[in-house]
Amino acid sequence: MPPAGWFARLDETLAKIAARGGKPKPFEVVLTHGSARIGVYAPRGADPQVPHDQDEAYIVARGTGVFLNGSERRPFNPGDMLFVPAGVPHRFESFSDDFAVWVVFYGAAGGEVAT
Repeated sequence: MPPAGWFARLDETLAKIAARGGKPKPFEVVLTHGSARIGVYAPRGADPQVPHDQDEAYIVARGTGVFLNGSERRPFNPGDMLFVPAGVPHRFESFSDDFAVWVVFYGAAGGEVAT
């Protein structure tokens, strides 16, 4: 369990992503707890995502763009929250060069039951 008051800094996490040089991996995990994995996702140029096994929530930290979630496209801005059920195709499109989101993967494989 993380210590009380645990936190992560966006800029420090983005520096770890950038430090990978010629081997881009636009996601850095900052905390795992139970089924949850929390990290920063900051692709550059294009978003290569494929559907995930768990439900996920994104909180836009920086940048603007359009989010494709299933067949629906929505513009996003800093401060917006986006939710994707497990298994749904999704990606970020037309995003700015400074784009970065906090992402939380959680729950059982296949997603949680909607209530």
